[in-house]
Amino acid sequence: MGQKTLAETIKEITRRHLEEGGGMLLGQSISAVGWVNGTVPDCKGIVELPMTDIAGAGFAVGAAMVGRRPIFVIRFQDFLMLNGSPLINYAAKCKTLHGKSAPVFVRAIASDGLGPVHSGVLHSLFMHFPGFRVWAPMSPGEYRQCWDDYMENDDPVLASEHRSAFSRTTELTDIRHGQAALTVYGISTPRLEMDRACRLLAEEGIHINVVHLARLKPLALGERELAPLRASGRGLVVDAGYEICGAAQAIACALTEATGLPASALGLQDETKCLCPPYQNKSPDAATIVARVRSILSNTK
Repeated sequence: MGQKTLAETIKEITRRHLEEGGGMLLGQSISAVGWVNGTVPDCKGIVELPMTDIAGAGFAVGAAMVGRRPIFVIRFQDFLMLNGSPLINYAAKCKTLHGKSAPVFVRAIASDGLGPVHSGVLHSLFMHFPGFRVWAPMSPGEYRQCWDDYMENDDPVLASEHRSAFSRTTELTDIRHGQAALTVYGISTPRLEMDRACRLLAEEGIHINVVHLARLKPLALGERELAPLRASGRGLVVDAGYEICGAAQAIACALTEATGLPASALGLQDETKCLCPPYQNKSPDAATIVARVRSILSNTK
């Protein structure tokens, strides 16, 4: 048998948790439209919720309070806005305020090009609130790390998933170049564009380092993250979410504070995102990353 895809890995972790670990999974329309892109097994422990955008999160938090370690599936990350109140105002606060944790694992799934309320990438929002652990896993190995982090701690976890990675079987590896002019840090789906961006820039004689970021909070800035920036002297953090007040800007600021070196941010423009062509506002692709790298380098000569 070949390597498992990310979707198959999520399905395997879920089955084991539900059938062997006494856990449960809650979400809307779980068995419909392909069992959440083939990531949910048909087994015991699944609670299909009616079409409600707020109460479901409350049910999941309650299950977490009594030790069920629930997985709460949100098919489109935009719905985090509606589901957020029980998660932000109770799950993330109750350990500090009441000494009782509510470790719910939130699977928030992102997409591109599915309209104004189905295409958002909103992990930045949950990084803002204390009490959450936030991940954006894009490979099978990273998802296992995210899950292990959840099971080893008693905090709520937001797993910011993206459908574009569900078919992936291989890991995303960092790139180091001895003559790198800049270090690019990738978050979420732009990470899938990094190899192509490196090739395009190399054709112009520009070499970059690439650092892949899967755990966004708590953010760990060790030698793996900082050494490439120190060597190149400049950095760029690229995310699939909005640039203004987003993860890319926050992490760029943290990198600058840690090294004293300039780090910029690249994300979605501050414009409405929709399916129709004038408003697609797509996640940064290789060409967009290349253009920003060129701009940074030309402005620092």
